[in-house]
Amino acid sequence: MSKPPVFATFGCRLNTYETEAMKELTAAGGLENAVVVNTCAVTAEAVRQSKQSIRKLRREHPEARIIVTGCAAQTEPATYSAMDEVDLVMGNTEKMQAETWQKLGQGADFIGETEGVLVDDIMSVKQTAGHLIDGFGSRSRAYVQVQNGCDHRCTFCIIPYGRGNSRSVPAGVVVEQIKRLVTSGYNEVVLTGVDITSWGDDLPGNPPLGDLVQRILKLVPDLPRLRISSIDSVEADSALVDAIADEHRLMPHLHLSLQAGDNMILKRMKRRHLREDAIAFCSDMRKARPDIVYGADIIAGFPTETEEMFENSLKLVEDCGLTWLHVFPFSPRHGTPAARMPQLEKSVIKARAKRLREAGTQRVQDHLAAQLGKTHAILMENPRMGRTEGFTEVVFDSDQPEGQIVSATITGHTEKTLLAG
Repeated sequence: MSKPPVFATFGCRLNTYETEAMKELTAAGGLENAVVVNTCAVTAEAVRQSKQSIRKLRREHPEARIIVTGCAAQTEPATYSAMDEVDLVMGNTEKMQAETWQKLGQGADFIGETEGVLVDDIMSVKQTAGHLIDGFGSRSRAYVQVQNGCDHRCTFCIIPYGRGNSRSVPAGVVVEQIKRLVTSGYNEVVLTGVDITSWGDDLPGNPPLGDLVQRILKLVPDLPRLRISSIDSVEADSALVDAIADEHRLMPHLHLSLQAGDNMILKRMKRRHLREDAIAFCSDMRKARPDIVYGADIIAGFPTETEEMFENSLKLVEDCGLTWLHVFPFSPRHGTPAARMPQLEKSVIKARAKRLREAGTQRVQDHLAAQLGKTHAILMENPRMGRTEGFTEVVFDSDQPEGQIVSATITGHTEKTLLAG
């Protein structure tokens, strides 16, 4: 009996976006009786979890072909092709090509010359794939990919080898997609990518991200809310800064790729900013937009990190006024320069990650308490839960219109969410 494909997704929002694209591509290609695992390579733990899931999926679907794709499949195809449970390993470029899924849907297995591996050189890819998905996300919020890949080579990061160099979606294509989403009833659009502040570097005239943001807001006046995903603050151009300060439809929430708060560690990471740059950016943006809320990625236990260096990262939480922390215990990725640096004991890394998370928990509590009595415009993701302009979750005690923006006063909070009547 034929069954539609089963999908398992790991990692970032972009991977989730691409899984939605693959669902459409596999349906169009007629693929059946298959399991598609979209992997993440950002940490060794992510790779371990994907392998564990593959074994479980094989037990649950003994007759299906298991196809492994995503960043980990791109960076270490041999790891997955060596697994008895896996029938085909597919690269990040191939997974976005309609002809790949058409051939699989027609019964091709790609086994023979490729020995079950269909992974090309990601660095040779010059364009984004044409896999725009209208409406991925909740009924209220849609995600639009504007960029893929990364030209930077941070010493800890394997992602450029999984995603390739930076490629931008032309502004006109992005605007037309957002127009369709608004017509379909979406009240918020999130711009997403691997390194979205590099958007435009490969387009004629090298337009900055801020130009795209301002163009969207001008040409799609009916879009109530625009949000941008993780940015590199040092690459924020003047047009983007102006939009953050002046455009009320651009949401006051920025997730920053900071990674560390010590200048020597930042240098060894091959980052492009100093501690002082991050603090100045957060301060300047808060002066221009007092309601802005910051999230940030911070790595705990980077090689050679002393206690004093770690304390600088810990202090950065307060110095930048961060609220939402994504804490990553350092995980050496084979093939990266950081993997060859003197490593810290795992117990030290774990303890430092715990201290960072505790600092983040306190910052969240402070943020939630500060919202009491304030009135927010809340985008409802389901009848009882929505998010503020600053992306804080709000739980209601009665049903609200799903997908709509409602005004409500905050009456209380739990450890992680705000409460409203």
